[in-house]
Amino acid sequence: MSFRKVVRQSKFRHVFGQPVKTEQCYDDIRVSRVTWDSTFCAVNPSFVAIIVEASGGGAFLVLPLHKTGRIDKSYPTVCGHTGPVLDIEWCPHNDHVIASGSEDCTVMVWQIPENGLSQPLTEPVVVLEGHSKRVGIIAWHPTAHNVLLSAGCDNVVLIWNVGTAEELYRLDGLHPDLIYSVSWSRDGSRFCTACKDKSIRIIDPRRGTVVAEKERAHEGARPMRAIFLADGKIFTTGFSRMSERQLALWDPENLEEPMGLQELDSSNGTLLPFYDPDTNVVYVCGKGDSSIRYFEITEEPPYIHFLNTFTSKEPQRGMGWMPKRGLDVSKCEIARFYKLHERKCEPIIMTVPRKSDLFQDDLYPDTAGTQAALAADEWVAGRTAGPVLVSLRLAYVPSKQRDPKGGRRSLLHDGGTPATPATAPPTPPMPTRASAPAPTAPTPTVWGIGGVGGVCEGGGRLEEVLQEVATLRALVAEQGQRIARLEEQLSRLENGHV
Repeated sequence: MSFRKVVRQSKFRHVFGQPVKTEQCYDDIRVSRVTWDSTFCAVNPSFVAIIVEASGGGAFLVLPLHKTGRIDKSYPTVCGHTGPVLDIEWCPHNDHVIASGSEDCTVMVWQIPENGLSQPLTEPVVVLEGHSKRVGIIAWHPTAHNVLLSAGCDNVVLIWNVGTAEELYRLDGLHPDLIYSVSWSRDGSRFCTACKDKSIRIIDPRRGTVVAEKERAHEGARPMRAIFLADGKIFTTGFSRMSERQLALWDPENLEEPMGLQELDSSNGTLLPFYDPDTNVVYVCGKGDSSIRYFEITEEPPYIHFLNTFTSKEPQRGMGWMPKRGLDVSKCEIARFYKLHERKCEPIIMTVPRKSDLFQDDLYPDTAGTQAALAADEWVAGRTAGPVLVSLRLAYVPSKQRDPKGGRRSLLHDGGTPATPATAPPTPPMPTRASAPAPTAPTPTVWGIGGVGGVCEGGGRLEEVLQEVATLRALVAEQGQRIARLEEQLSRLENGHV
């Protein structure tokens, strides 16, 4: 008895990645060589920021997205830190505000001019001082305005009100060792951390307590990462006891055993997860790897479903991730990465192939916009709200405008002159051969009363022709509506809708 293997159906199974052309890359960039497991790159719909090598301090580049090609060595940088920059992140509610953490134990917030930098930026808008050791993690609150989290090598997590430069919460004593990663929940009520003691913790920052903790989430000694998913579950990357790289999915209500666990390979690069809450797809990029793997998270076992792998020749030093509102929805682009090489930044576009050029509702549900749901004071007072969603339909531009097919010429003219477009009725699409009535005899050209030719002598013949034309127009309009309905049904079938 033979069994046929059933392939799981997914609209993202055929997602494919494609690097852009050479002239669309950012060349001659000296990417930072700091030994810290950061992405080294932050992207939004206006700018790409990259941590670079700098003498006598720390600096990062901020380039408008359109400024591709070779970047001059004298191009201005953001260079206010006195030590190497370890992490940067754009504010989700303002595309011109970016925060940076550095080895000089400070967090700085910068305002980027509308058209980018024309001279080096050395004066931050806000300087946040509270850590006693280097600051390696920066994370903006997803829904509250001007709330910023920072974590340092002093094992302390600080939460700031950037608008007033005020320290809101100081979470000390919750982590006995170095913090590897921090991730906010979708509504910003909690965050999860991965620590060097091999534990993942879910923390309520306003109460300053650990809500849940899982010891030895991954047995290996190498760095872990943990991120919150949209439904509240936690996705982690780490290493097994045999130094094999692992992925795991955890239910915060029961952290005894993982819901799903997968082993990938035995490489030693830290796995950086990037999560799209709109499609529930996780992209995993390993530092030093030359590939990007992507997985779909579902409600049915085994919960973590491998989709595909994008592979290139050169290893990645870091990776930037474009928010959903910065993608080209007309080309069915669902993700865009900014891969850092040793001397350049290369955008990689992930698309879902679709035959139809209509807006794809299933690929682009409403996504988080730039409007904050809460003010900082409201969040501190205990309020919680999800992100304010916006539709991407307004950003859709069809690849080709559909021109109506040419119809028959109007049979009637006024006084021997063709009817003008202002008075002529719109020509609907022609019916198909199967639905169009077969003409019984060629229709003669009809002229108005008193015209040349004298076909209509009296009103009887003219009234008959007018009635026939009206009937024909009604039939053509009906068939045009039918064709439009059939085209819509065909488009739904091609897109996988039943």
